[in-house]
Amino acid sequence: MGEFVDQLGWGFETRAVHAGQSPDPTSGAVVTPITLSTTFVQDGVGNHKGFEYSRSGNPTRAALETCVASLEGARHGFAFASGLAAEDNVLRVLHQGDRILLGNDAYGGTFRLISKVWSPLGFPWSAVDLTDIDALAANWPTDTKLVWLETPTNPLLTCIDIEAVAALAHERGALVVVDNTFATPFLQQPLSLGADVVVHSATKYLGGHSDVVGGFLALNDDTLADRIRFTQNAAGAVPAPFDCYLVLRGVKTLGVRMDRHCSNARAVVDLLLGHPAVDRVLYPQLPDHPGHAAAAKQMSDFGGMVSFTMRGGEAAALAVVNNTELFALAESLGAVESLIEHPGRMTHASAAGSPLQVPDSLVRLSVGIESANDLVADLAQALARLD
Repeated sequence: MGEFVDQLGWGFETRAVHAGQSPDPTSGAVVTPITLSTTFVQDGVGNHKGFEYSRSGNPTRAALETCVASLEGARHGFAFASGLAAEDNVLRVLHQGDRILLGNDAYGGTFRLISKVWSPLGFPWSAVDLTDIDALAANWPTDTKLVWLETPTNPLLTCIDIEAVAALAHERGALVVVDNTFATPFLQQPLSLGADVVVHSATKYLGGHSDVVGGFLALNDDTLADRIRFTQNAAGAVPAPFDCYLVLRGVKTLGVRMDRHCSNARAVVDLLLGHPAVDRVLYPQLPDHPGHAAAAKQMSDFGGMVSFTMRGGEAAALAVVNNTELFALAESLGAVESLIEHPGRMTHASAAGSPLQVPDSLVRLSVGIESANDLVADLAQALARLD
């Protein structure tokens, strides 16, 4: 239920620390309290202090919603128990028969939710190349009501021109949802580029410490916000107060963490570009990367995610992910520690055999905030062991 107020023109890092987080009026505590109460006393029937029942609203959750909404430049923010719970609530604004256009390089969980849960209920979907605006316009399904895009995408890091897609979609009467998990609001603000809704897996960079699962929606349209607010309460997939506290704690350092994630990613890319075992490096800063122009246009930096393909195919990719020491072999991303995975067998296994299937030679890195030299040395030794 958080609503953004532009507080005295504060900068991003200041809002990350202070927006929605005034000192507690009772004790003076500078850290937002974890309000565990499930219910709240009313002075009279319908006369309360803004909270009635914690599924409908909670002070700790309200602080988080206000803070992250401010970072996205949004009037409304809504926190959820997971990123997929947030996505599910967006899809609830559709009506049976409405088509969803999904980018053909998307997170496997999003694909699973749309294709396996919503499609059988009467919500058709199509996987399309959102980087080719002319082809998209020429082949636009007339029943499309929502375009779902990620930028950068997971796991190929394709970058999509949000402004161009939003303009086309709005001409055709469709909403645009942008998954901003990889970029974070520190690097990119999709609402300012024409998106209708921004979605986050707060588990990733917002939380930033691999210790909480959460989701978030940010938007400006008041009518749409009323619908999201209703489904948030009616379906009830809300985060616990302690989870809200953990994400809020993580958000405070988002700016400084993203600076280090980006600089460390560049050091890793420099190693990979010159290595004979590596076939192709996928990083938006590289001029030959698909979507580089879009990334340079709409992002302030290029992020902490790096993907690459191995010349030795799947066997080489599996060997690399099993041979690192600092890079932990694990799913998820966006935290202080560096992670490595094989998307085809891990996060994107659900997309096997579909238009969203990823190359079996692909390796994905979530580059953490450790010393860059140590991360480069770890990857170098893992690659050397292929010989």
